[in-house]
Amino acid sequence: MGNIRKAAAVGQSVWFDNIERKMLGHDGELARMIKKEGLLGVTSNPAIFEKAIAGGEAYLPIIQDPNNHELSARELFFKLAIEDIQAACDLFLPTYEESRYRDGYVSLEVSPDLAHDANGTIIEAKALWEEIDRPNLMIKVPATKAGLIAIEALIAEGINVNVTLIFSVKRYSEVLEAFFKGLEARVKVGLPILQIASVASFFISRIDAVIDPQVATKAPHLKGHIAIDNAKMAYQHFLREMEHERVKALLKAGMQPQRLLWASTGVKDPSYSETMYVHHLMGKETVNTMPPKTYSAFLEESITPYPQLESDLEVAKSRLAELKELNIDLEEVCQLLETAGVEQFVVAFDSLLSTIEKSRL
Repeated sequence: MGNIRKAAAVGQSVWFDNIERKMLGHDGELARMIKKEGLLGVTSNPAIFEKAIAGGEAYLPIIQDPNNHELSARELFFKLAIEDIQAACDLFLPTYEESRYRDGYVSLEVSPDLAHDANGTIIEAKALWEEIDRPNLMIKVPATKAGLIAIEALIAEGINVNVTLIFSVKRYSEVLEAFFKGLEARVKVGLPILQIASVASFFISRIDAVIDPQVATKAPHLKGHIAIDNAKMAYQHFLREMEHERVKALLKAGMQPQRLLWASTGVKDPSYSETMYVHHLMGKETVNTMPPKTYSAFLEESITPYPQLESDLEVAKSRLAELKELNIDLEEVCQLLETAGVEQFVVAFDSLLSTIEKSRL
């Protein structure tokens, strides 16, 4: 049994944070990863598509097709992305069905320039959902204030949502509340909720990338711990929420819990083990979407995964308290990271559109 299947036995699903056209096809790399390695899902973002389209020739025939000259760069991007997402969804359909709608999902993000536009996000998400027309699609929506409004509305519409760019426990609690409210709206009018799936993508390594330099001289023993400790607190919030009566009522109605998905799990500090964020965040009812380097390292290592997500909780709390004593406001750091994350995706999306325009020449 490989490490991905061992993680699944612990209760964590491993997804792959990358997609490109050359991976697709029934005899391609993605099909092999699903069959041989047990891969359970795929996530994407504007930066991933920008790299894929800029880094190879697989997309050029469509970009340079005279029949597509009337399309704007944005329209052409979504044409390319939709084809890739549909192909990946089809490869994962058996996984989706065999797992009873728990796994086998492929995520596509709404345009990042809609991050602060709730209505625009809802309109584009619904259009993508209808056009892609796959039950195992997840629409990625950032966890901004506007995103929270969109998330509730989309869940109420029966659309699977991957909520992205979550950094703080406070914002995560708001995301989970939006998910519950969306489901409750469906139950209230007698609509089914069994096949609605959602994940809350909680970002990890970017937090240490900001915190580590701030504690390097004051409290070096905190380096490499705060992101994991923060994630453990989010997981504890999830466990507490699952015990509430309103949630038990939703479970009885067929709810699939909105799992925490650990994102940004590739280490930023080369002195850290490549799989540090994988093992420390191993636990049931979770997902880890791994970038290629982390994914390969996880497959190749001989360490057997075991649950660590609920270990050393008091130590985690004491480290977070010490951070506060150092006048480092984790909530403020998380808000800055959310803002920066949206901006980075906008820049990547603009670069992507520019790459498409240049490739048309």
